[in-house]
Amino acid sequence: MAIDTKIWTGPGRPAVFLDRDGTINEEVKYLGSPHQLRIIPGAAEAIARLNQVGIPVIVVTNQSGIARGYYTEDDVQDVHNYMDKLLADHGASINAYYYCPHHPDAIVKKYAVDCECRKPRIGMLSAAAAQENVSLSQAYVVGDKRSDLRAAVNAGARGILVRTGYGMQTEEELLREAEATGAALVTNIVDDLAAAVEQILSALNQTQPQSVKPPKFASTYRHHRPEIGRHYPH
Repeated sequence: MAIDTKIWTGPGRPAVFLDRDGTINEEVKYLGSPHQLRIIPGAAEAIARLNQVGIPVIVVTNQSGIARGYYTEDDVQDVHNYMDKLLADHGASINAYYYCPHHPDAIVKKYAVDCECRKPRIGMLSAAAAQENVSLSQAYVVGDKRSDLRAAVNAGARGILVRTGYGMQTEEELLREAEATGAALVTNIVDDLAAAVEQILSALNQTQPQSVKPPKFASTYRHHRPEIGRHYPH
């Protein structure tokens, strides 16, 4: 049984969902060790800005390297633990990490699942909305791949493409498709996470009364993968 992906839009607050590789850290194909981890310049400071105003920052990352046998779930947790240390040096923190270890063509058979959590499907977003008490309709999804943008659309959130990681390649593909079809390119594209956060904060400031201080979000570390068969509120 798959995760119930009906969008949960109950009481909650805005959140920013971040892709990991190519958005927060430099792209390394199948990153499986803390020694490979390099934070993109300005990304930590951008996350700290969201922390300061109480906006939850939640990582949602496809990790098919687990299914392909390149590294394990424990290795992913080691990477996230090290990322926390690097971000903390800049006063920044991630509120929760959600990852998908599955792939239909997995080498490691227990991960050979046509799951609902792998982006562009919204299992990770739906689980986070329920468990972290945020509203997908008020959320932003920031990433460097088409799957991030499609996940945002599928979840009813707002997508932002960054040009870091595979972002410039994704932008070129979208531009070629727009030219071929004669359609307008409506994708929101910015240089990097710092620019995305600037845009997000500006938009939220326009929709929120200035006299209202946003509530704080508990900055406790969470490391999840959505459970196959579990249903979340909707």
